[in-house]
Amino acid sequence: MTLLVVAALVLIFIFENTGRTRIRLLIPEVTMPLWLALLAVALLGGLCGYLFRGRSRSGRR
Repeated sequence: MTLLVVAALVLIFIFENTGRTRIRLLIPEVTMPLWLALLAVALLGGLCGYLFRGRSRSGRR
């Protein structure tokens, strides 16, 4: 249940920020919709959380 609430809040936050923004990726600078950048960061954070959660549980046997 908590995961669904957090996911809904993240999606609301992402889609409320629809303007374009400049993002610097080390050297290149790209202009993209802010919602796309936020969605990418949320997905990467979720993936990292999933991967680290699996490692910590398997190490506690």
